Parts: sequence; C-alpha cells; structure tokens
Amino acid sequence: MTTGRATSWRQYSLPAFWRKRLSPWRTRRLLEVHLLVLFLSAAVASTALFLSCRQTQRDAEALASREAPAVQGLAATRLAALRADQEANALVRMHLVDVAGSGETYRSQLSAADQGLSRIADRTDQDLGTVKGLLATYSNSLSLGTSRYRDQPLMREQKLGEAHSLLTRETVGLAPRLAALQQVQMKHAEATATMGRWQRSGWWLAELALAVMALALLSALFVLRDRCGRDWNPYLFAAFVLTVLLAVVPLMTASSTVDALDGALRDLWQITDVSRSSGSGLADAQRFVTEKSEGVRQKLADDAWTDRVYQGTFVSCLLVIVLPALGLGLRLDNDYWRRR
Repeated sequence: MTTGRATSWRQYSLPAFWRKRLSPWRTRRLLEVHLLVLFLSAAVASTALFLSCRQTQRDAEALASREAPAVQGLAATRLAALRADQEANALVRMHLVDVAGSGETYRSQLSAADQGLSRIADRTDQDLGTVKGLLATYSNSLSLGTSRYRDQPLMREQKLGEAHSLLTRETVGLAPRLAALQQVQMKHAEATATMGRWQRSGWWLAELALAVMALALLSALFVLRDRCGRDWNPYLFAAFVLTVLLAVVPLMTASSTVDALDGALRDLWQITDVSRSSGSGLADAQRFVTEKSEGVRQKLADDAWTDRVYQGTFVSCLLVIVLPALGLGLRLDNDYWRRR
C-alpha cells in the first residue's frame, strides 16, 4: 500500500509533470532555450527595474529639493505679508509709531516675505516678477504710512489703505496672487509625488519578468539535476536568490518612498491651507508652518537610505544577467559546444 502511494505520487508530482512536458526536447536544445529565456527576462527585468527605481528616486529628490521648499516658501511669504499689514496697523491704532524700535516686527515680516520669494526663485518655474513688484510696492506704501507720514494722519491713512488694498485686492492683490501660485505649486508637487501610469506599468513589467526568470531558473536547475546528473549549479542558485531579492526589496523600498511622499504631500496641503489664515491667528499660523516645514524636510531626508538600496539594485541587475549566462554557458560549453 505504501509502495503504491509512493509510485502514484511520483507519477503525478510536479517534477513528473514537468519532466513529461520537457521530454520532447533534446537536452542541449533545452539548455539553450533556458539560456535564451533567462537572458531576455533578465534584460527586461533589469531595464524596467532600474528605470522604475531611478524615476522613484528622482521624484523624491525633486519633491525634497524643489517642490516642497517652493510650497513652504510661498506659504511663509503670504503669512509674512499679512502679518506685516497687521502689525503696522496695530502700531497706528495704539499710537506707538513714534516709539523707538516699535516698527521692528512689521519690518522683519516684510524682510521675511522678500527673502521667502528670493529663496524659491530658482525652485519654481512660475513667473514671480509680478509678485515681487507688488511686494516691493506694498512694502514701500507700508513704510511710508508708518514712517514718513506719521505726523500727517490723512496721508498716513491713505498710504496704509493703499498698502492694504495692494495686499488684499481680489484676484490682483498680493495675497490672492500668492494663493494662486500656491495652488499651482501644489499641483506640481502632486504630479511629482504621485506614481504615474507608466511608472506603475514599469513596476508590473519588472515583477512579471522577474517571475518568469525565477521559474526559468528553477526549470534550468531541474533539467541539470534530472538529465545531466549535476548537483545544484551555484551560479543559477545565486541568480535565483538575487531574483527573489530583486522582486521584493526594491518594491518594498519604492513603496516606503511613495508612502513618505504621500505623507509629505498631506503635510504640504496642511501648510497651504493654514497659510490662508487671516486675523489674529497669523502668529500661530506662522509657527505651525515653520514646524510643519521642518517635519516635511525631516521626513524626506529620512529616505536618504534608499539611495544605497537603488545602488545595490543596479549591481544585482547586472549579476542576474551574468550569473545565468555563466551557469548555463559553462555547462553547454563543457558538455556540447566543445564537442563539435
């Protein structure tokens, strides 16, 4: 009874099924076909994997170095401009214009707004010329209203009203223009952080090619052991291990990177929403934007380790092309090609 079960298992097992499927092929032709399949699948998998990894890495670098700082800079500029108007009008209402050092707060806010625009000038492809001109005119009107015309109430009121109009006028004011720039910049950040259709297709192609390669490697190891009486080929076994690692590690790393980009994107949306605040909460909004911006920078900097993973992926891609060629090529050369 036990012998019958063992015989039945041998007849209907996976090795028996695969042996029967390969039986019409001669051993030499079979090994050559395996070599060709392994080379093609390795080439396709390596190319798709390398390009997909590189694109994910570039997206992370672009968000960290360009898109996120631009969004943060625009938010900081808008809040600083609004805060400057608030502080200047508070000085006038409380009759503190003539007090020495009383205008330092609004001046520092104007300086912060100007510096914010200057820092993001090379990190966005949007035209900041109009906004810079508006900010300069706004700063001049605000300074005139609090300094030059402090002894002339009507002129002071006119200049402060002019500054406020330059800041808040619908559509064409400084604050609405900055809000529009923020909206466009967030779309750029979303496009950078979101994995596109072609990029997803590249990952699917890489995983499919790696699956084909893993099956071909197992089949080649089976053929060498079943027909050639050889033990496990170290080149093919090493290639199989690398193939499994390439199917798992880069994908997990890319998934971690995408999660970090999504988290950073959510934080950038919070920064943008908070920067649209007005009224007495501007100081709190500035503190929130500063703290959140630091959190975004830290979150994106924490993914620097992925560079080493992608470098290892590149080396492994080269090895999975070379190792099967060595393993099967040497066996074919020793057993068949030299006997011509």
